[in-house]
Amino acid sequence: MSNLNKTVILITGASRGLGASIARSCASQGAKLVLHYSQSQQVMYDLTTELTDSVLGTVSMDLSRPGAGTALWQEALKIAPDLNALVNNAGSATEVQFTDADEKWQDVWSKVMAVNLQAPADLCRSAIASFKQDDGGQIVNIASRAGQRGDSLDLAAYAASKGALLAFTRTIAKGTARDGICAYSIAPGWINTEMAPTDPAVIDKATSEIPIGRFAEPSEIGDLTAFLLSGACTSATGATFDVNGASYLR
Repeated sequence: MSNLNKTVILITGASRGLGASIARSCASQGAKLVLHYSQSQQVMYDLTTELTDSVLGTVSMDLSRPGAGTALWQEALKIAPDLNALVNNAGSATEVQFTDADEKWQDVWSKVMAVNLQAPADLCRSAIASFKQDDGGQIVNIASRAGQRGDSLDLAAYAASKGALLAFTRTIAKGTARDGICAYSIAPGWINTEMAPTDPAVIDKATSEIPIGRFAEPSEIGDLTAFLLSGACTSATGATFDVNGASYLR
């Protein structure tokens, strides 16, 4: 089992679903956490109560606003000056049709790109500056299978943002490895969270495309994230880890 006793992590979108599972996995292996959330204050309170001393503090911030990623890192540093790891998990999957009005199209694309790409990029930039002053650090960016194989037309913005995040992660991995910084991507398919479909027909169709026959559990991705952050396999920096039940193979 990996050991995170010396790891202090900022996790975005940590109040529920996958983010909460990542927080639980990392806390169980000894990490200290700064947790970001957007609006779910009560849910975040419940999680911090559950994880007790593992949580150093929480920060609420809307990652769709300009400069939010940079501001979030600075707020997290106030709570934990020794931050040495970052998990970009927060995301937006807002749908918009190609036939929708221009204003709606522009608004959705702008917000999805802000949350899924600009904020993570700004957070990585700030984290790298901090890590270079210390002994390096670890970054895990949660992307998506959609960023590799595409998605439905109404989720084109989501797929495009996640594809860009994959390329960005590879770029910073190449450029910062000699500074002791590692960056990894995880590209899940369907995950068994509250964001998964509830319509039985949709579930059946989605499951039929997954050879393993089920959605991934959030704990699987949480445990993989904790392993990567442990530094147990730094030669994998720049890699994308597919967690999709063999539904998309490269």
